[in-house]
Amino acid sequence: MQITASKWAGAGILVMALALPAGAEEGTKGHSHGHDHAHSHDHAGGDQTPEAKANAEAKAKISKGYFDDAQVADRTLSDWEGDWQSVYPLLQDGTLDPVWQHKAKSGDKSADAYRAYYETGYQTDVTRIDIKGDQISFYKGDRAARGSYASDGYEVLTYEKGNRGVRFIFRKTEGDAEAPDFIQFSDHIIAPEKSSHFHLYWGSDRKALLSELTHWPTYYPAALSADDVLHEMLHH
Repeated sequence: MQITASKWAGAGILVMALALPAGAEEGTKGHSHGHDHAHSHDHAGGDQTPEAKANAEAKAKISKGYFDDAQVADRTLSDWEGDWQSVYPLLQDGTLDPVWQHKAKSGDKSADAYRAYYETGYQTDVTRIDIKGDQISFYKGDRAARGSYASDGYEVLTYEKGNRGVRFIFRKTEGDAEAPDFIQFSDHIIAPEKSSHFHLYWGSDRKALLSELTHWPTYYPAALSADDVLHEMLHH
């Protein structure tokens, strides 16, 4: 991995926070943020207009990590505003087993190997994240650590495969000591747009987080049922 472009308003570098696992990305063989994602992002349908189809294909290309620097733009926390659930419990209870079975049909791993791969990626004890305005609450069960966050720019990363990803970074300006000093969003989107799910990296060392490629806690809207999340992963 190498950092090929960046935009950020410098911040102090510390070392870890919150006894919460630092979020991270998975491997360097996948798409826009360095891993083989559990589902496809190609929504191009056969009955679309030529313009709509072209737009869908362009978005699919971006989601796989192929884009120009000029296409990247700053984003605000409003893109991730809402109440989000970790998918790790759904992996643990077997809900996501059909995803690994589906991937094994065309991938290079067995279903069990895919499950192990994603178990490392999804692992976290932060079961819920609530984002309102500049306030973010990180829940471990019923206990929450809260902080206010401001944009700290973004970093464009290049992976061994040749594709790229963008980390949108936010720095804590005040709040609980247990709330992480830095958070980094990765969601296959490179410019302002409401997110449908995201991978989150957190800790106290901004630079070190950019090198994290194996651990990437993943969050979907809390309003989705377990079956809804499974459907999203299999069909979108």
